[in-house]
Amino acid sequence: MSVAVVIVTYNSGAVLEGCLRSLATQTGVDLSAVVVADNASEDNCVAIAEAAADVPVRVVQMGRNAGYAAAINAATATLELRKLDAVLVLNPDCRLRPDTLATLARALREPGRAVAAPKLLNPDGSLQPSLRRTPTVGRALVEAVIGGDRAGRIGSLGELVFDPAAYEKAGPVAWVTGAAMLVSAAAVRELGPWDESFMLYSEETDYCLRATDRGWTLWYEPDAVVEHIGGDSAVNPVLYALMVANKVILFRRRRGATAGFAYRASVVLGEAIRAAAGRRTSKASLRPLMKLSRRDDLIATLTGAKP
Repeated sequence: MSVAVVIVTYNSGAVLEGCLRSLATQTGVDLSAVVVADNASEDNCVAIAEAAADVPVRVVQMGRNAGYAAAINAATATLELRKLDAVLVLNPDCRLRPDTLATLARALREPGRAVAAPKLLNPDGSLQPSLRRTPTVGRALVEAVIGGDRAGRIGSLGELVFDPAAYEKAGPVAWVTGAAMLVSAAAVRELGPWDESFMLYSEETDYCLRATDRGWTLWYEPDAVVEHIGGDSAVNPVLYALMVANKVILFRRRRGATAGFAYRASVVLGEAIRAAAGRRTSKASLRPLMKLSRRDDLIATLTGAKP
């Protein structure tokens, strides 16, 4: 199977070299290209990519912080998709265990599968929950009242799956965390570009749900293992606020104004409860949630543009 890898970087010098080293250990597939799309990093990650000798790296410089989806689209545009079987979309803070790529490739050979996703582990070896259920108003309300972690541990009440047993079984899923996704070239061609309007967060949700809308299957493969260091959206108020606002916007786009209003009200309730308890990130999320157009201010902060 011929596979290309797309990696989006933004000041990722501390982690990129480890990611590229892990790609060099992969066997059982033809690694045709590794495209690093850089969002105007101010560190040395471009130099690290250009100096890589063990994998076929080329760099696409975006010239600005264009966001995750825009960088994926720019990198994908440089690939000859007709000569590929799949494209691995990979965060630079990921490390693939040996044979991970070949295991994902085998899973993706089944007809009708758009995405094969690995098991994600934290750097200490513990499970990193990455499987998701379809977003609903009911799940948003339950998470608001009892918390997302608790809801995810009670049956199917929460959107994020926390049951460790679920991560030991291969099977179809609603959507997955976008840190590491092997996407079939046929699905890439059919689904088209990632939605750049999100800038960060929810673009992988949109992409996965668009795939299932068209009849594709998303497959979770636990025998493929990736260590994911993870970002700081849980502690960075701007990133957290953008993440929360984007998921509300995506839900409204897909379900319409009435359901979207109910979903946003549920999310606002949950964030208000946690803001009152002193959570700084929840407090930051309330302003853009109350007026979603204020999300543009968050994007401007991240890109350096004027609001």
